[in-house]
Amino acid sequence: MLTILRQTWALLAGIALLMLGHGLQGTLLGVRANLEAFPAAITGFVMSGYYIGLLLGSFSTPRLVSRVGHVRVFAALLSLGSTAILFHALFIEPLAWFAMRLLTGYCFAGAFIVAESWLNGSATNETRGRLLSLYMVVQMGGLAAGQFLLNLADPKGFALFMLVSVLISVASVPMLLTASPAPAVSSPRGIGLWELYRVSPLGVVGIVGVGVAHSGLYSMGPVFAAEEGLSVAAISVFMAAVILGGVVFQVPIGRLSDRLDRRWVIVAATLLTAVVALPPALFPDLPRSSLFPGFFLVGGLSLPLYAVCVAHTNDFLSPEQMVGASSALILGYGLGAAIGPTLTASAMQLAGPSGFPLFLALVHGAIGLFAFYRMTRRPTVPAEERGPYIVLPAPSPVVTPLAQKSARAQPEDQSIEPVALADAG
Repeated sequence: MLTILRQTWALLAGIALLMLGHGLQGTLLGVRANLEAFPAAITGFVMSGYYIGLLLGSFSTPRLVSRVGHVRVFAALLSLGSTAILFHALFIEPLAWFAMRLLTGYCFAGAFIVAESWLNGSATNETRGRLLSLYMVVQMGGLAAGQFLLNLADPKGFALFMLVSVLISVASVPMLLTASPAPAVSSPRGIGLWELYRVSPLGVVGIVGVGVAHSGLYSMGPVFAAEEGLSVAAISVFMAAVILGGVVFQVPIGRLSDRLDRRWVIVAATLLTAVVALPPALFPDLPRSSLFPGFFLVGGLSLPLYAVCVAHTNDFLSPEQMVGASSALILGYGLGAAIGPTLTASAMQLAGPSGFPLFLALVHGAIGLFAFYRMTRRPTVPAEERGPYIVLPAPSPVVTPLAQKSARAQPEDQSIEPVALADAG
C-alpha cells in the first residue's frame, strides 16, 4: 500500500480536491435553487443536465484524447468546469443553469476519464484491487467532506461558487505535474445494451433503476432536506450521511453477494431501502433528527447496488465479454441517471417533500420485485462459478473496465461458459 501511495499520491490528491468541489457544487445548487424558489420540477430538470453531460462526455472523451492528448484535454475541461460553476451565481435562470450543468457533467466526465487512466497506468495485476479500493475511499471521502464546506458561507452569496471554482482549478495542479505517464484511453469494443439485456435482464434493469434512484438521491436530496426545514448545516450533515452510508456498507454487502445468490441480496437491499425510506412520507410528524440515521441506511443499502448489479451481470459473461460489456453498463446507468432527477422532482411537485422518499421507495421496490421474478426464471449460479464482487465507486469508462479486468483475472476453473446471446434470459 505504501508503494501504491508513493506512486499515486499526486493523482489521488488531485482527485480528492476535485471531489471536494464536486460534492459542494451539487448540494450548493440544490440549496440555492430552493432559496430562489425554483419549483421542484424545474430544479429536477436543471439537475438532470449534469447526468446528460456526464453520459455524453463518457463516450466522446476517448476520441478527443486520441486527437489532442491527455494533458490538453484535462486542462481544458477543468478550466471550463471551473468557469461553469461561476455562471450559476451570475445568471439565476433555469435554462442557463441547465446549460451549465450539462457543460459541467461533460467536463467532469472527461476529467475523471483522464485522471482514472493515469491511475490505471499505475496499476498492476497485483495492486489493481487495492488501488480500486483506495480510489473508492478517496472519491467517496472527498464527496462526503465537500458537503461540510457548505457551512463556510451563505449559499445566497457568491463565495461558495468561487470556492468550488478554486477547488476545481487547484485539483488540476498535482495531476498535471505528476510524473506518471498517461496511457492511451481506449473504448473497448462493446456489447449493445439490448444484447446485454438478453444475457442478464436483471443486471440491465437493476443498473438502469439504480441510475434513476442514485441521481434522484444526490440531486434532489438537498432540496428535500431544505423543504423539511433543515438548516444549511443540517443539510450538509444529511447528504454526508447518505454518502458515508454507502462507504460503510459497500464491502459487507459485496461480501454477502459473493456468498449468497446475488439476486437475494438485490431483493433484500432494495426492499429494505424502500422500507427505511418511507417513514418521512408515512409519518410526517416524526422528529427531523430521524432523517439522519434513516438516510444513512438508505445510502448504505442503495449505493452499493451498482456494483452488485455489475457483479451479477458478470456471472453470466465469459471473461472475454466482461470488458466489452462495460460500455453497455455505463450507458444503462447513464440513461437512468439522466431522467432520475426529473422524475424525482415530478414526484415532489405532485406530493410535496413526501414525494422524495415515496419515489425512492417505488424505484427500489420495483427493482426488488423484478429481481424476485427473475429468480423464478433462471437457476442460481453456483458459488464456485461466480466472479468476485469488485468495489465500484461510480460508473466510469475507465474504472468499470478496470474492475472487469480484476474480475476476469480469476483462476480458469472459476470462470463460466459464455451465455449465448440468442438463448439467454
